[in-house]
This record gives sequence, C-alpha cells and structure tokens, in this order.
Amino acid sequence: MTPQQRSLEPVQLDAYFALMETASLLRHAVEQQLQDVGSLSYVQFQLLATLGASATGSQRMTDLADGVVYSRSGLTYQARALEKRGLVIRASSMDDERSITVTITEEGRGVLGSVFPGHVAVLDDLLLDSLTRLDIENLADILGRARDHMRRTPPRSAAPRRRKSPGADSTV
Repeated sequence: MTPQQRSLEPVQLDAYFALMETASLLRHAVEQQLQDVGSLSYVQFQLLATLGASATGSQRMTDLADGVVYSRSGLTYQARALEKRGLVIRASSMDDERSITVTITEEGRGVLGSVFPGHVAVLDDLLLDSLTRLDIENLADILGRARDHMRRTPPRSAAPRRRKSPGADSTV
C-alpha cells in the first residue's frame, strides 16, 4: 500500500498563494522602479545594497552569492556588468588569492542613493501602508522564522561554500 499524500488545508493553500502572489507583484513593481531610475536589475540592486551596507563596502563573491541566493556564475555575470558601469570593483582577495572580492565605488553609492527614495516609495505604497506596525512586526517575525528554517537546508546557491581542509584532496 502506498502512503497517502498529505493535502494542504484551505487556509494553508490560501497563505501559500497569497505569499507567492504578493512577492510576485511587489518584485515586479520594484524591478520596474530600479530599471527606470537606476538601470539596475533586482540582483544588481541587492549586490549594491549589500555592499553599501557593509562596513568595508566589500565582500567576497561567494559570500554575496550565498546571501542573495543566486548562482555563483550568475552573480559573476551581474558583478561584471556593474563593474563595466563603474559601480563596483572586483579584485583578488587579500586573504585568499582564489577568491574575488567586490567593492562598491562612490559611483555605485550614488546610484544606490538615486534609487532608494523610489524604492522605499514602492514598498510603502504596495506593502507597508496597508499594514499596521504590529502587522509588520508579525510579518517580519513569521517570514524571518520561515527564512531561517529554509536556510538550514539551502539550495546550493544559498549554501556557504565548504572549505578544503589542509591536506584534503577533495574539491570544493
């Protein structure tokens, strides 16, 4: 006898579809604003915002890929596009010559400064204005717990890269 598959309760299905539709609608509007104002893709914005929020303005490419849940090869392409625009600089890591470090430039900070006001306006208009402060706190708590749970078994693009042990002959 095959085990019976569990079905979702109507409220679970409603929550799932509401989350996915909300994320899609919000992402579409955010992407349009980022493209219109800064000629940025959403991933490029994530990279610049992550670097801009960093104390040093720099991060290793693998750490960026893990954080933004994007393939390492795709992230390399996006970082290269940002570098061509003068928004970031890529260089060999001082700690590990096999690693690449990405650093935001002043021009990159300028682009961030130009897109942030409209970005915040889109978030306010489409999401935050319809919620109370308590709703936002609850949403942050709920989504934070779900994110943390998912990151326990992340997809490869979101998993921290394993380090080779000294003397080990396995590849990363």
